[in-house]
Amino acid sequence: MGFGAEFSAIMARDAGGGARATFAMGLNKLDFAIIAIYLAGITLFGLRFRKRQRTLRDYFLADRNIPWWAISLSIVAAETSTLTIISIPGLAYDTNFGFLQVVMGYVVGRVIISLLLLPHYFRGELYTAYELIERRFGGRLRSLTAGLFLLTRAAAEGVRIYAVSIVVAIALGTGEIASIAIITVLTLIYTFEGGLAAVIWTDVVQTFIYIGGAVVGVFTIFHLVPGGWTAIHNLAANAGKFQVFDFALDFWKPYSFWAGLIGGTFLTTASHGTDQLIVQRLLAAKSEKQSVTALLSSGVVIFLQFALFLFIGVMLFTFFQVPSSHFGKADRIYPTFIVTQMPHGISGLLIAAILAAAMSNLSAALNSLSSSSIMDFYLRWRGEVSEPIKMRLSRVSTFVWALALFALAVLSLRQVGHVVEVGLTIASVAYGALLGVFLLGVLTKRANEGGAAVGMLCGFGMNLYLWLGTKIPWTWYVAIGTVVTLSVGYVTSLALAGGKLASGNNST
Repeated sequence: MGFGAEFSAIMARDAGGGARATFAMGLNKLDFAIIAIYLAGITLFGLRFRKRQRTLRDYFLADRNIPWWAISLSIVAAETSTLTIISIPGLAYDTNFGFLQVVMGYVVGRVIISLLLLPHYFRGELYTAYELIERRFGGRLRSLTAGLFLLTRAAAEGVRIYAVSIVVAIALGTGEIASIAIITVLTLIYTFEGGLAAVIWTDVVQTFIYIGGAVVGVFTIFHLVPGGWTAIHNLAANAGKFQVFDFALDFWKPYSFWAGLIGGTFLTTASHGTDQLIVQRLLAAKSEKQSVTALLSSGVVIFLQFALFLFIGVMLFTFFQVPSSHFGKADRIYPTFIVTQMPHGISGLLIAAILAAAMSNLSAALNSLSSSSIMDFYLRWRGEVSEPIKMRLSRVSTFVWALALFALAVLSLRQVGHVVEVGLTIASVAYGALLGVFLLGVLTKRANEGGAAVGMLCGFGMNLYLWLGTKIPWTWYVAIGTVVTLSVGYVTSLALAGGKLASGNNST
């Protein structure tokens, strides 16, 4: 018996407790046709860009010829993932609109990046974020920062791919491992061939699909809840679901105003300013001005998008009126609703929308991991080779990373809780150290490579301890890691410089 059938039986038994007992069982041929058309269509669309890939500049930077609005939507798609679409509604189902406090920090972080980091990225021909570190500190620290990016991005992406397996398994009845394989293979096809241009333009299409699908879902839920908006508003308001702000001075709350705004600001400054996944898109803009416009406009879209998915979670709470534990995991609520309640055709569209978000994020990860592997490691060690060989190696690297992410997604099958929080937590462990090193480079003149490396390792070690050894909320990880990296890195740099000076004086 599939999960949809099992859940229907549970809901039928619990109908007296407020849950709706009438379920449309599963998807039909129309839904499967829509999903198949989407998967085939987006793969073929991405393959259209393969003939344009002649050099690494084409493959990794799309020849720096992408308009700002396309980059903006691509940033939104890369930032979204399936975690947002299935886990944010589940989070709102269990809590309220408090996560928007974190998203407010996302907007502030974009302003900081535009002022502090983007001017440095557009001085010269950079392919990766970590070339800036080499320019300021040296090659060894570039390798260290790039290696940390590869490690944590791969781990976080494994959780994201696992998240989509929840949807595919519920919708198509395939096992979770088979579901992971389906998405990985289809995304690899066009990413392997089309490079960053295929990634960005498929992101644009996929953004319209999943946001459009979410809007359709909202109107569908309106019609399914008896009493419509009046009933939804009354039930949600009485349960405190519309609460956004929590000004409590409680360090242990992950979604207070202070933790959300400060944590969200540090998180986005790190993720969009030091993570190759986003920086690569910003470097593909025609100019620094267009890059800034793309980054800031994406902040407006992302705020509205998170509000939309939180609202869906609140509406689902008024529809089911049962604890999230009835679904096994809160992350299963929205996909279960789609499969069991949505009219045929619309349910297929919404499953396709969730797959769109998953594929756009995975394609971004594959291309950014490949670009960092080739530019930050292989070509620095191997030296100059011909463009055809570079292109061949870049595609091989993309394929190898697809295998690695598949393996990591399978290992993530035992994760519990809200997967969006798991993914953000893993990323946040590294982001503090990365952001601290970048800020040492752009804000100070006295920091040196040795001091920055010590600071980075201390910041990363601190965040590992916070994650594994304390109950401090993940929203504070990046801020704490950044402060530790900055302070230790700066003090150590001064000590190392003083030691060299003293040694020099003694020798004379």
